[in-house]
Amino acid sequence: MIALAPGTKVYLACKPVSMQKGFDGLTALAQQVLEADPYSGHLFLFRGKRGDYLKALYWDGSGMCLFAKRLEQGRFVWPPLVDGGIVLSPAQLALLIEGIDWRRTVAPAPTTAPTLI
Repeated sequence: MIALAPGTKVYLACKPVSMQKGFDGLTALAQQVLEADPYSGHLFLFRGKRGDYLKALYWDGSGMCLFAKRLEQGRFVWPPLVDGGIVLSPAQLALLIEGIDWRRTVAPAPTTAPTLI
């Protein structure tokens, strides 16, 4: 699992990209497709055409990191194929990486501290 700092956004590109792309190619896609700064410290996820392979791009302050995962059986659960991307929560990222359907997760409503009467 990738440990994310508080406040880190997870950008997910909805359309498949060539998994032959490396640091420079995925950095360009983060700028063009997701319209975000790849050097912001946020995480950028890209999917392969078959849906069983993903790459994560992340700037850690000293250099660009590139992580990959391929499922041996089945496919990752992806959003519809549309232009641009979506933002995931860290919990949805954890489910996605494990191959679990992250779309069905609903964050609980924020609670307020109890007050004394």
